[in-house]
Amino acid sequence: MKHYIGPANPMHARFEATAAYQARHFSWSCEGGVGTITLSRPERKNPLTFESYAELGQLFEALGRSVDVKAVVVTGAGGNFCSGGDVHEIIGPLTRMTMPELLEFTRMTGNLVRTMRNCPQPVIGAIDGICAGAGAMMALACDMRLGTAATRTAFLFTRVGLAGADMGACALLPRVIGQGRASELLFTGRAMTAQEGLAWGFFNALHDSADLLPRAQALAAELAAGPTFAHGMTKTMLQQEWAMTIEQAVEAEAQAQAICMQTQDFRRAYEAFAARQKPQFGGD
Repeated sequence: MKHYIGPANPMHARFEATAAYQARHFSWSCEGGVGTITLSRPERKNPLTFESYAELGQLFEALGRSVDVKAVVVTGAGGNFCSGGDVHEIIGPLTRMTMPELLEFTRMTGNLVRTMRNCPQPVIGAIDGICAGAGAMMALACDMRLGTAATRTAFLFTRVGLAGADMGACALLPRVIGQGRASELLFTGRAMTAQEGLAWGFFNALHDSADLLPRAQALAAELAAGPTFAHGMTKTMLQQEWAMTIEQAVEAEAQAQAICMQTQDFRRAYEAFAARQKPQFGGD
């Protein structure tokens, strides 16, 4: 299945040119330290393919080494977020693969979630319309999610004869909306309405469709102007502390905060406070 893994990774060690990266299977732009990924096959509600899975994973992995992208927005074109894996380009071929090929594929899809969670930048989902299957998992892997009244989020795996356990769903979803609600969605495959998603904590806010992307990018810009090293530390601790006892978490946060106290941003914040000015953070 090696031919499905996509193009060779062009990203280098420090990846200083992330802003100028040319995506092949989705749109990528960067302005003011905010990178925007747009899934751009609107005629099919932006499905994922073997190639787009691989390239998205490669980009998020490279963002972990980026020095020019401070926050990321993920969205979809044409009024929908993502309809999941392309039925004809993925589902059909999967029925003809051997077990080793299938495992390589499922590990690749899971790697997209892993790289989204491991990159230090805050990732904000701007989610309109259809958000289904692997698209729902991309949304779930974001740090924050903004939706619209029209957003419908469905973990459809059981609808195609698969387990609800896909790409980390059984670990991530209960932590966001609770075990009982996650169980319902993963067993039934039904769509979660936008209002349910807001009430259950899946969405941070709902906006009009026309305002969705600008609001997500404004939130990302606010984070990009903040202490980005400290943001990365916050994201790391949010991820790692799931598996810690309270005692371990308190000690881990003591060490994390001591590291942040050595940064120039900490000094800048103090000096700005003393001068009654707004701090200008540099991410160092």
